Amino acid sequence: MKLKINPNNVEFMISAMDVSQYPTENKSEIALSGRSNVGKSSFINAVCGRKNIARTSSKPGKTVNLNFYNIDEQFIMVDVPGYGYAKQSKTDREKWGQLIESYLADREELQAVVQLIDLRHKPTQDDILMYDFLKHLDIPVIVVCTKADKIAKSKVDKHLKIVRENLEVDPEDTVIDFSAVDKKNLPKVYAALSKYV
Repeated sequence: MKLKINPNNVEFMISAMDVSQYPTENKSEIALSGRSNVGKSSFINAVCGRKNIARTSSKPGKTVNLNFYNIDEQFIMVDVPGYGYAKQSKTDREKWGQLIESYLADREELQAVVQLIDLRHKPTQDDILMYDFLKHLDIPVIVVCTKADKIAKSKVDKHLKIVRENLEVDPEDTVIDFSAVDKKNLPKVYAALSKYV
């Protein structure tokens, strides 16, 4: 199945602070995880074909809830709060950790996680921990390496290799270089998502 999304049929559903607020639609869910400034909102907007369905913030670490988006009645995309943001208080980080952990471990509708990594840099310790945690839970991961437009084309493969090696990517998991600016490889992202929708 090839995923086609009607941009006019994408809607923000709810910003949930705990399980009682999660949608009850019984649709497949695909979660997005990544560092606070990795470009999650830009990725959501690119996938949905909308300019600002997800608000891009100049202040990293702003999202502390789970944001649910209904994507053309086909699946629900769940924006998980960005990790690795040092200015959050210890209490916030702990609350964040419990929310994410329980969502990832217990949510039956969750089919896969798109983990966003900044292609320009080696994966951080937080990136590695998150990937390992998802693998520990047996969740399929689509690794999307963002900001690919900021790297010379000739160096993209070298950077992808660094990501694969540092994360020790499972051979079954897809790794895609991506740019929300030129939407390069959006078809590859759709193809990867369609396996879980």
